[in-house]
Amino acid sequence: MERRTFIMSTAAAIGSAGFVIAGCTTTDSPADNEARRREIESGADGALSRLYGSSRGAKELSQRAEAILVFPRVVSGGFIVGGEYGDGVLRTRGKSSGYYRLAGGSFGFLAGAQSQAVVMMFMTPGALQGFLKCTGWTAGVDATVSVAKMGATGEIDTNTAKQSIVGFAITNAGLYGGLSLDGSKITRLDL
Repeated sequence: MERRTFIMSTAAAIGSAGFVIAGCTTTDSPADNEARRREIESGADGALSRLYGSSRGAKELSQRAEAILVFPRVVSGGFIVGGEYGDGVLRTRGKSSGYYRLAGGSFGFLAGAQSQAVVMMFMTPGALQGFLKCTGWTAGVDATVSVAKMGATGEIDTNTAKQSIVGFAITNAGLYGGLSLDGSKITRLDL
C-alpha cells in the first residue's frame, strides 16, 4: 500500500512540476515576440499543408470555415499523470488574428509521449464568437469539438461537416483518429 501511495504521489508531483514550469513566463522583447510569431506561423503553414495533402475534404471544409485555429506542435505525455501543451494561431479568412496556448492534463493509465498538430475549424459565426468571448475557452465545456471522420478516399463524413467546430490531429504518419480535446484549455497569448 505504501509503494502505491509513493508512486501516485511522485507521479502527481512530476506532473504538477511540469505544468508549473510550462506555465512560467518571462517578459519577452518585441524581437523575441516577432520571432515566436514567425515560428508559429511557419509551423501552422506546414500543418495545414500536411492536413490538406491527407484529405481533400479538409481543404474544402476549410474554405467554408469562419476561422481556423492551428496548433502546429502539441506535445503530450506523462506517466500516470499526463499533460499536453502547444502554441498556435487563429486565422480568420486567411489572416492571423491572434495567438493562443493549448494546455490540458489527464490522469489514468498512460505512459509515453507524442507530438501532433491540432487544427480546429470554427464552422459557424456563433461558434467563433463563443470562442473569442471566453478568456479561457475549454473544449468539452464551452463547446464540443467534433473529431473529423474520414472515408477511405479522404472525404470527410457528411455528419462531421455539419458540426459547428471540427477538429483534426495530424501526426508524422498522417491523420490521427484518436484526438480528444475535452478538458483542454485554450487561452490567448500576448505576442
